[in-house]
Amino acid sequence: MSGPQNLSFVLAKPLDVKFEDRPIPELKDPREVLVRVRVTGICGSDVHYWQHGRIGDFILKAPMVLGHESAGEIVKVGSAVTDLQPGDRVCMEPGVPCRHCPECKFGKYNLCHDMRFAATPPYDGTLAKYYVLPQDFCYKLPENVSLEEGALMEPLSVGVHVVKQAQVKPGDSVVVFGAGPVGLLCCSVAKAFGATKVVAVDIVPSRLEFAKKYAATGTFQPTKEGTPASNAAQIIKENGLGVGADVVIDASGAEPSIQTSIHVARNGGTFVQAGMGRPDITFPITALCVKELTVKGSFRYGAGDYKLAVELLAHGRLSVKELITKEVKFEDAEKAFEEVKNGKGIKILIRGPED
Repeated sequence: MSGPQNLSFVLAKPLDVKFEDRPIPELKDPREVLVRVRVTGICGSDVHYWQHGRIGDFILKAPMVLGHESAGEIVKVGSAVTDLQPGDRVCMEPGVPCRHCPECKFGKYNLCHDMRFAATPPYDGTLAKYYVLPQDFCYKLPENVSLEEGALMEPLSVGVHVVKQAQVKPGDSVVVFGAGPVGLLCCSVAKAFGATKVVAVDIVPSRLEFAKKYAATGTFQPTKEGTPASNAAQIIKENGLGVGADVVIDASGAEPSIQTSIHVARNGGTFVQAGMGRPDITFPITALCVKELTVKGSFRYGAGDYKLAVELLAHGRLSVKELITKEVKFEDAEKAFEEVKNGKGIKILIRGPED
């Protein structure tokens, strides 16, 4: 065969990416499958690794393939695979846990200490022609779900997990801080779960305009002059939230948003932190205690989240097409990363390498 066998988009070091032909990965377990990657979305974490070479304790020490929001087609299956076959279109859950630790056994495999997560050092990502996964981390796409939509199942699963953490139920009022991809998807999933009021908060007017057209029933742009408490009061007043929101989700990681979130929540309400920002912040702990809030973190996605994400989309409970800004060829991957870094669009997709 001529030409590259497994062309991959590799981060050699911060600000240094290159295309590299790597060996086609082999199936090492009878329950694994080989996927031909067709579409990959760019995530903020990919851009952060490209720019800085690290996120927290995860530090790039050797060249690493980027990407983890992907969908593709099965090209080969292991001898013990029974529910997938070559030609099946699948979305790919990019984090494989050890399956043996207490967290895995408790059904919290997203908290596994030995998680092998794509494009998180030292593990290669999915921006390549081929990628290997266990069969149960590939989800067959229904006929009415495209591969492009399949690539968005990763961020949608994050939104599903956040909203499940918040235990959103029919009739709830929900305020979401941050109208980036995850925040927007939290709005959409909250509505799918039955929330009647979904308010998106952001400092960028264009994002709020999109949020209102997409899934939010109301929006709010904080003022620089306002305090967290005064901005919270205004959010409640403008959106008819009465004594406060039942559920508040921060998908921004920004300290002012987190502070405002606590003041927006009603007494006895729920606050979920989904966005990651600075390691330490100033937090309105008195308001938290007096309101007796339920406070939770949210990390990636867990058991059932990918499956539910696919089902919500397949049954028309929500839509993700609107989030796709554009698609680019594999050879234009670095340009696409530049656009994401500069805040252009919402979700840019990269096509897999052609034959």
